[in-house]
Amino acid sequence: MKKKKEQPILENITITDIGAEGKAIARVDGMVVFVPYVVPGDVADIKILKKKKSYAEGKAVAIHQFSDRRVPPQCPHFGTCGGCRWQTLNYADQLAAKQQQVRDNFERLGHLDCAGMQPICGSEHIYGYRNKLEFTFSSRAWHDLPPAPDAPAEPGALGFHIPTLFDKVLNIEHCALQPALSDSIRLAARDYAVAHHLPFYDIRNHTGCLRNLIVRNTADGQWMVVLVIAERHPGWEGLMDHLRDTFPQITSLQYIINDKFNDSYTDLPSTTYAGLDHIQETMQGYNGAAPLLFTIRPQTFYQTNSPQAQRLYSFVAQYAQLTPDDTVYDLYTGTGTIALFLARMCRQVVGIEYVEDSIAAARENAIANHIGNTRFFAGDMAKVLTPQFVAEQGRPDIVVTDPPRAGMHEKVVEQLLAMQPRRIVYVSCNPATQARDISLLSAKYRLGRIQPVDMFPHTQHVENVAELTLLT
Repeated sequence: MKKKKEQPILENITITDIGAEGKAIARVDGMVVFVPYVVPGDVADIKILKKKKSYAEGKAVAIHQFSDRRVPPQCPHFGTCGGCRWQTLNYADQLAAKQQQVRDNFERLGHLDCAGMQPICGSEHIYGYRNKLEFTFSSRAWHDLPPAPDAPAEPGALGFHIPTLFDKVLNIEHCALQPALSDSIRLAARDYAVAHHLPFYDIRNHTGCLRNLIVRNTADGQWMVVLVIAERHPGWEGLMDHLRDTFPQITSLQYIINDKFNDSYTDLPSTTYAGLDHIQETMQGYNGAAPLLFTIRPQTFYQTNSPQAQRLYSFVAQYAQLTPDDTVYDLYTGTGTIALFLARMCRQVVGIEYVEDSIAAARENAIANHIGNTRFFAGDMAKVLTPQFVAEQGRPDIVVTDPPRAGMHEKVVEQLLAMQPRRIVYVSCNPATQARDISLLSAKYRLGRIQPVDMFPHTQHVENVAELTLLT
């Protein structure tokens, strides 16, 4: 077997910029080197791990000088679990990097004019901001260092997957992204399972009982805990009883049986073990309007940063410039959060979403909020949004579109160009595909304001709202 060539260590290299996927950038002899877990201004020794013609990837093996842009990480697992790669970069620089990410995608990929770029909307809370975390049980715990030969066998881990290793999970002792009760619930579940010899799931051999633990919370202190099991192994109910009795703060305790060969559970039924079958989040209405109440169940999608979601939707409402006579189409409506946020300001809102359970939740949320001018339809967007559908529901004056990361299907873009709504408000979690779609829409639309919103501090992810007006 041909021996793999040992790559060099580059010494005393200055980190110069922020790169893609949360990595930083160094430049060595005209070559770009991507390095995680360092910040611009650091001077480090970099071991090259992979080298291509135009770039290389490496890791810092020593840091000789720390940047003045560096801050201490709040997470004891920083650098191992793979999340929150920007924890050591001060928040102002995180925001600047995200704003630049949007600008680069719009200008370089979409060839769009960014004169309407607005300052990014930062998150009020940069820790404890998440209202949902999903943890994985695994019989295969990850260790930074090999355990001692005489160390007792570890029953498994409850935490996050190690990047690139689908079967290895890091035991999480503390995660700073959710309020502290989340840590207590997770650790209590893990300790009980270990003490009572409940088998953690082995994803390679598809054996074991405990698969996932989902913890959700609301701004007013409601908590939902969902245990996902592969089978009804003896003793699993004891774990549920333990969580119920130890944490009276749990509003909704549920379980899901997942005997599939993947971790997806949104297509599976949930069963209420104790408490309610849901929790409810309250969102302030636009410009002082009455609050909205959203019912959240285990499979429900809801933005994971609740205060920022309200700000995001306020930008949508501002850019939509609704009048009482307007018909609004809300594409990729999900559980109808944006549709209901806008409904009180217009004549009607028509929401379309692929997932039928989400549409059912949207209708339920409309009833709960006493909103009667919304209609929701389930189906593939490219197949539902047809000329016949528009004729039946009425031509939209305003379209709000919030597609998945892949962006809009070309047939959806074509239909938007055919419908010619007065304004389009495009919300996206992926500025690259957003820029691509807006470039296609520029045949009939002018790009106006561009508003980045930081939903996920310490990560490279950014949400973005773009305003499009019909050319006259």
